[in-house]
Amino acid sequence: MKGILDKLTVILRRDLLTAMRYRSGFLLAGGAAAAELAAFYFLSRAIGPDFRPQGLDYFSFLVVGTGFYTFMLMGVHAFLNIVQQAQQAGTLEVLMTSSTRAPTLIILSAVSAFAGNALQLLLYIGGGLIMSGVWAGDLNLGSTVVVFLLSLLVAVAIGIFAATLQLTMQKGSAVVWVLGSVWFLTGTLFPVGTLPKPLGHLADLIPITHSLEGMRLALLEDASLAGVGHELLILALFALVLVPCSLLVFSWTLRRARLGGTLSFY
Repeated sequence: MKGILDKLTVILRRDLLTAMRYRSGFLLAGGAAAAELAAFYFLSRAIGPDFRPQGLDYFSFLVVGTGFYTFMLMGVHAFLNIVQQAQQAGTLEVLMTSSTRAPTLIILSAVSAFAGNALQLLLYIGGGLIMSGVWAGDLNLGSTVVVFLLSLLVAVAIGIFAATLQLTMQKGSAVVWVLGSVWFLTGTLFPVGTLPKPLGHLADLIPITHSLEGMRLALLEDASLAGVGHELLILALFALVLVPCSLLVFSWTLRRARLGGTLSFY
């Protein structure tokens, strides 16, 4: 455990130094988030207060949906980006043959990206909910943390699948593209209940759908763990299936790439 913590510390220090060299990126990201919040605020005002999806203020509904959906998508992209950058720099083969197990190494390398994304999510949702005036008294911290952690496990698993596809076909971006294309099925901008029944059933098969529903219940309706129990159960099932499967597939693919000499192809 100490060895893993030492390696994580080194990786975080490296990524922090890199981020400090590109401070303008934080300003651009902050400006983009503020512009997005402003756009959604005026959109909700244009639609009017009578539109209350699932009984919620529409602006708050949008903030939680778009913020957490983006967090999940960027988390998946972090794993793909790690493999792509190592392939382009010619360092992937060296990294994957180090004493640290490859799945552990790629997860450690993604920690700083997840931390940065989580900070952006906190500022985005926090700012949006304060603007909406529903922040005080409507948050159940315990439910929020549990939904977040289970969703994080799902994002890690999907990210490892994306990294695996990048190793095999150099097409890991296809996973990110698919997730970015099904936003309308996840309840990001409007309730899933408004979809036709066949699409509603398809939406239930997407883990992000349950992440967004659980986060809205925990953040906006003060739902207890029992209140989000249905979403937690589904997310836990997704995590129990996807995490071990993604690790097994990644390890198997890595062994084949080493044997075939294709590890650094891109």
